[in-house]
Amino acid sequence: IFIHSLTCKSIFFFINKKHCQLSLCVSVSAPDMMDPIRTVKPKDSRTLMVDFSPKTGATSYVIRVENTNGFFREDSASSSPAEIDNLNPYTEYQLSIMAVNNAGRSQPSSPVAAKTLLPPPQLSTSSPSNDSIIVTWPPVSDAVHYTVFMYKFGSNTEEKYNTNNTKLSVPGLDAGSLYVIKSLAWDPEGREGEGSLYVNQTTRPPTPTSVSVSVVRSNSVARLSVSWELSHDVYGTIDYHVTSDQNLNCNSTSSSCTLSPVGCGEVHTVHVTASNDAGPSQPSSPVVFITFPCPPESLTLVESSEGNCTLTWNTVPYADGYEAFVKKGDGGETTCNSTSNNCTYQCQCGYTYLMSVLAYNLAGSSPEGTILNYTTVPCCPESVSVSAVSADTLEITWTASRGAELYQTRAADNSEVVLCNDTAPVCALSDLSCDSSYTVSITPCSEISGCNHACKSHTKDTAPCMPSDLVLDPKNSSVVSVSWKPNNRAVNYTVSAESHGEYGQNGGRTCTTSGNGCDITELPCGSSFEFSVTATGAAGRSLPSFSTFLETDPCCPVNLTVAQVTQAMSNVSWSHAKAAQSFITSLTSPRGHARCHTQDSHCLMGCITCGTNYTVTVETFSITGRATNCTYQGFSSSPCCPSGIKLYMLASNSLRVYWRSTASSRSTTVEMLGTSSNYTCTASPGENSCEVENIQCGDVYRLVVAPLTAGGSRVPFCPYRLYSGTTALIYRGKRSID
Repeated sequence: IFIHSLTCKSIFFFINKKHCQLSLCVSVSAPDMMDPIRTVKPKDSRTLMVDFSPKTGATSYVIRVENTNGFFREDSASSSPAEIDNLNPYTEYQLSIMAVNNAGRSQPSSPVAAKTLLPPPQLSTSSPSNDSIIVTWPPVSDAVHYTVFMYKFGSNTEEKYNTNNTKLSVPGLDAGSLYVIKSLAWDPEGREGEGSLYVNQTTRPPTPTSVSVSVVRSNSVARLSVSWELSHDVYGTIDYHVTSDQNLNCNSTSSSCTLSPVGCGEVHTVHVTASNDAGPSQPSSPVVFITFPCPPESLTLVESSEGNCTLTWNTVPYADGYEAFVKKGDGGETTCNSTSNNCTYQCQCGYTYLMSVLAYNLAGSSPEGTILNYTTVPCCPESVSVSAVSADTLEITWTASRGAELYQTRAADNSEVVLCNDTAPVCALSDLSCDSSYTVSITPCSEISGCNHACKSHTKDTAPCMPSDLVLDPKNSSVVSVSWKPNNRAVNYTVSAESHGEYGQNGGRTCTTSGNGCDITELPCGSSFEFSVTATGAAGRSLPSFSTFLETDPCCPVNLTVAQVTQAMSNVSWSHAKAAQSFITSLTSPRGHARCHTQDSHCLMGCITCGTNYTVTVETFSITGRATNCTYQGFSSSPCCPSGIKLYMLASNSLRVYWRSTASSRSTTVEMLGTSSNYTCTASPGENSCEVENIQCGDVYRLVVAPLTAGGSRVPFCPYRLYSGTTALIYRGKRSID
């Protein structure tokens, strides 16, 4: 079939300055049949590489693929070689090629036969031992045999193994090494199939060597420290597992591990196993280790002769020898080594001996076992100290005497005997008579040897007795006379007055005497004092007497302020007054007085007369009713507001303001406040009028007439009046201040 097409092109040119167009048309046909494909080579099990000779005039190529069932598919190609992919493994295909241009495509070339390769084996690997690897795979269809490639990571040598089976065991490998493995299948034509993906497989690690075991102890807990030699030429992380036949185990990634806890007299068989991703190695050679022996029991002491003692004990398994420790009460220590079950040493009376025995072997010594306590006849105490810790208690201390287990302390005077039994070298004898002399003796005792009654005694006085019958006699507001009943021998008395309670701390006051009374002075106001008396002598201090309380008068406020609120009302306020609970405030003058009673620190006072001098007093009261009168600087109320105010219009829009004359010595000011203009005038003291000029007509004015204060400001309490003016001012009424 021949396909023709017509291709036309236009040419533009000028002849004698005229534009001309020439169209040329060419007939184009489809390409001729191409030569057969030169070569077809398989790239892998699903791809063929096609090599062909290019065709002149062809713009592209179409490769037709046929299988045993006929037409399979067609692929386009732009040049040679071309890749035909997505084929079936180990399948024969017929391939032909066609050239393509704008007119169409040529007839197919003569077909060429080609077959794809076998697919790659799907490998599975494992390491059953530290020197072998097993490789397995499912059978590959049409494969006649297989080749396995293996090389060690880090090595340049590759090993090749041929087999007809689907399983390959490779021995003689290096332990703990990484191997890279690949495989391919061979078809009946003797062609290599597609190679598998690389698989990494590590051999199992080498068996640990040079295993050693030792005992370590920490915080009284014994452990087995197991160590071994590390293999450095291995790949990846190696985990080590240590086991003992005593149900102990531990894990490590280093060269040591600790088994815990272990006891005395134990026999351990220890193995170490290494493992990695491939699995565990063979266990190491067993190491049999015997722990330290248990401590000997049944310790017995026999005084075999004067000055000598023999210590005996029971033998224990796995012990190579014994060491006895003998410690005297004074800190001296003696040791004795033996391979039998006894040891003899020199002993003395008057000491407590602590004895113990340790057994030992190559693993170490046994834990501390039974301690035998042996005490000789006790000695008399030394460094005896007798001190009075209170009026009726003596504290006796001494250094511990050798061999003493119990001390009997006795205190006696002319009328009583007090006893104390204790195991410590200290005793407190209480409920003694105050201001008395006692004879004190200490007798050391032992359960084995009895008591020593030959020790010397000591004499000690008790502290003075507590003063009684305390009497307070106030002389004035700041001085109190204190007296009491004397009940001691030669002593000094100290009176203490301590301030406390809701009124706060003011510090203490004291006085001292050898008699039965003294005065406390300079007591501050607003305070509550607790009075007590203490006796002091050579034997110490007595307990303080029972307390008596005294309250001083409340204080006056330090600061007081009077502020006038209106012409007839003022606010009086004052600062805190110590110990004051309520107040009576008074403003007094010949023209009248005001008074209020409150618990606050301020008071609003009414009925105040203007222009009057007042005397200000405050009376403070405590919670118990004690009172103090307080007088302050006088207070003068503000000047009185003028009355009888009248306005008169004058010529030229002027205005004269009149009011009743007053006896005030202050100036008077007039203010007229309008919506658009304000006016003022001031009258001197004694005058009762003033003039305001140039008043604007037709406005409403607010008029205020008020005296000036001493500071020059207007008294703010005076009322104002409203006036409106045209040609005359019209009074509109009186208004109170804003």
